[in-house]
This record gives sequence, C-alpha cells and structure tokens, in this order.
Amino acid sequence: AIGNVARAAMAIKSGLCETAMILGVDAPSTQWRAYYGSYRNQFWDPVGVQGPPGAFGLLMNRYEHQYGLDFEGLGALAVAQRNGAIKNPNAYEKLRQKITVEDYINSRQVSSPLRLLDSVMWCDGGNGLIVMKTSRAKKLGLTNRVYPISYAEISNYNCAEQTPDITETGHAVVGPQVLKQAKMKAKDVDMFHPYDDFLFAVMLKTEQIGFARKGRGSQFLKDTDLGPKGDLPLNTGGGQISCGQPGLAGGGVNLTEAVRQLMGETKGRQVPNARNALVTGIGVIPYGRNWGSANAMVLVN
Repeated sequence: AIGNVARAAMAIKSGLCETAMILGVDAPSTQWRAYYGSYRNQFWDPVGVQGPPGAFGLLMNRYEHQYGLDFEGLGALAVAQRNGAIKNPNAYEKLRQKITVEDYINSRQVSSPLRLLDSVMWCDGGNGLIVMKTSRAKKLGLTNRVYPISYAEISNYNCAEQTPDITETGHAVVGPQVLKQAKMKAKDVDMFHPYDDFLFAVMLKTEQIGFARKGRGSQFLKDTDLGPKGDLPLNTGGGQISCGQPGLAGGGVNLTEAVRQLMGETKGRQVPNARNALVTGIGVIPYGRNWGSANAMVLVN
C-alpha cells in the first residue's frame, strides 16, 4: 500500500496527474484458493510447509535458537493490538473480543512455535485513499491533510547468499533509511504501524528499525506500553491480526489507520498530539529465506 502512495506521489510530482486514487479490495473467501492455492498443494504441502505459517514457524525456530524468545512479549503485543481492534468499528466483528497474555500463551500451536494468536486471519474487505497535489487540496478546501516525507523499498534482501541469516530482513536497510531521509531517529517516531501478518514480523522490525536491540525485540514489547497513550503506540486500530487481513489489500489496513490517526479521526483510540507515523510493508516469504520485499514510509500532518 505505501508503495502505491510513493508511486502516486512521484506521478503527481512529475506532472503525470494531479490526483490519484489508491484502492485495495480482495475477497479471499471465494477466490484465493482457486487463484493462488493450487501450487501449494503440489509443492509445499507434501513436504509439510503449509503456506506462510509454515515458513514463519521455521523463521521463529531459528530466531529462538539464536537469541531466545520471550513469548510473554509477543503476548503483550497481541493484547495491545486486540485492544485497538475492540475500539475500531471497522475491525472484523469476530476479532473484537478481549484476550489476555494467557490466552495467547495457551492458544494452539499452528507451526511450532508459532501459535494461533500469532497469526493473521483472512477476511473480505477493502480500503482506499486519495493522493493529490497540495495546491489542489487547498483549492478544494481540504484542510486536514497528511504528507509522505520519506520512502524506501528493497527486494530480495540477502537472496544471493547461500547461507543467509534468515532472521535479518530488508527493514534493516529501509527502516534506518527512511528515518534518515525524514531527519528523525527511532525515538522521534510518534506512532508505529508495521505490516503484521504475524506478530513475529512486527517484533523483528522493532529490532531492525532501531526501537530495540538485536535479539531483544520480545523483551522490548513486554516492557513497552504499546497503547494509544503509551511509549510507542503501535497498530492502534488492531493491525491486520486483530482487524482482519483483506487478502492482498492487507497493507492498506495499517496505512489507513496511520492516516486517520494523523487526521484525528480515530475516536476512542486517538494518539494525543501525534505529528508523524512510521508505516511498513512486507511481501512474500520464500522457503529458507526471510520476506522477499520490504518497504517503509514516514507520514506527517
């Protein structure tokens, strides 16, 4: 989603257009298996790696072997995001139910050590926003505006290495890069809205962007208030894990929440005096590697 914002901004800046609509819609309940699932039955399932949960289970195992994992920290993240979803009327209704750290710890394992409550739930849905020239927005009387001020992306990070450290991701590159472009440090971020297909993905990004030390991400999550009025407000609308992932439109969930927060339109979960937001995206996790693409963007109001 943030990649689309960056491309829309470049198109506007180069004079190709004045206004762009970014729209994401998907219905995995009806089309996902037919379009994208058939190859998995032939090439993944027979060897036991059943989709992204299988790949993330392997990734979590490796990380736990190298650094250790405090699962109560991941549980604290699960609870914080669920609390945001409860206050988000656009979240999937079945997910707007209170959970505890104990619920997370006791949820069944899907791909050891990855648990059910580590994982995103598909849903049908959509999201969208409008990108336009500032002069046009002013002409239309739109005073509540959000600006993208830095963006970076990388694909196939470490892909050429035969034995890469699969706990390293492209966010180790793009995270510091967008903060440098925005003349910020991690401590200057008012809100963090990371792509969250699995809680572990969020934890890795806290380390590689600079919020936590390497190997200490789960402890950071345990010790940090992640709520709207906390130390680092994170996925305040529930993220995809507690809001629902509308298939390939999932990245828009985190982006639209960041935009709404900066516009002051998130009653009941509003981050006070928020001036900026860091939003991230990821794409596809191949076997034996980390995710294939990573991007990040800083937004300001």
